[in-house]
Amino acid sequence: MLNPLPPLNALRVFEVVARQLNFRLAADELEVTQAAVAQQIRGLEAHLGVPLFERLPRGLRLTDAGLGYSHSIRSALALIGEATAALRPDDRHLTVSVTPSFASRWLIPRLGAFTALHGDIDLRVLASERLSRFQADGVDLAVRYGVAPFGPGLNAQLLAHQQLIAVASPALLARTGPPRDLDGLQRYVLLHDAHNVWPRYIAELFGQALPNMRKNLRFNQTSLAIEAALAGQGLALCSELFVEDDLRSGRLVKVFEQALAMDKHLYLVWPRKERSAATLERVRAWLIDQASNA
Repeated sequence: MLNPLPPLNALRVFEVVARQLNFRLAADELEVTQAAVAQQIRGLEAHLGVPLFERLPRGLRLTDAGLGYSHSIRSALALIGEATAALRPDDRHLTVSVTPSFASRWLIPRLGAFTALHGDIDLRVLASERLSRFQADGVDLAVRYGVAPFGPGLNAQLLAHQQLIAVASPALLARTGPPRDLDGLQRYVLLHDAHNVWPRYIAELFGQALPNMRKNLRFNQTSLAIEAALAGQGLALCSELFVEDDLRSGRLVKVFEQALAMDKHLYLVWPRKERSAATLERVRAWLIDQASNA
C-alpha cells in the first residue's frame, strides 16, 4: 500500500527552504521559529525516506532527490494557488455567454461604448450555439432566447422582444422589383437560418402556405443569412434587433412592412447565487439600457 501524501504544511515549508537554502531565512519568510522549520523538514524526510538537504556549516544544499522534488512541489503548489484563485475571481472580471449571431450583429458593435463607460471591467464574451452551464463554464451572465423561467436557481430579465422582418439590399430590390405577391417572391432567393421561419412568415403575410420555392440558400447562423442579404444574394428573415444599424444606414431595407411577432424573446439570465454582484449589476444595467435605446 502506498504511503499517504505528506502534510501540505510540510510541503509548503520545504518549498520555502528549497528557495532560501537557509533555515533562518525560511523561518523569517514563514514567520515561524527556526526550530519549527527544521522539525518540519526532518518530518518530511522521514516520511519520504530520503534526505532532501545536505547540512553544511553555512546553510544547506539540496540533494539530487531534493532538487527534483523541489521543482515538482513548486509546480504543484502553483497549481493549487491558481485553482484556489479561480474560486474567488476578481470582481472586475465577468463572463457573458451569447450566441455568435447576437455577438456579431448586436453586441460587438456596442463594445466600444461599453469599454469607454466601464473600462475597469474585464469583460469576456463567450460566443457559442451551445447552451452554456454557469458553474461548469465559468459564466456569470447569459443572453438566452426562449420563455422564462429558465430553471431553478436562475434569475431572468427581459432584454428585448423578438420580432422578425424580411430585409434585402436596396440594390437587389431595385434590380429585381419589389415582391408584391407570391409570384413576385419566386424571383428571389430566400436566405434561411437554422430557425427556418420563412414558412410561418409567408403564411401570415399572404394567407397561404409557402409554395415550393425555386431558390433557397440555407445557413446555420442568422448572422450569415444577414451577411448574404447585405451582399445582395437574396431576402433574409431576421430579428429586427440584429439589423437596426443596417436599416438606419440604408445598407438594408424592409421588404415588407409586416413583422412576425415571436412567442420567444431575448432574456438576461444569471444564477441567484451570483459572484461579482456589483460588476454583474453594472453589465446587466448597461445591456438593458442599450436594448431600450435601440
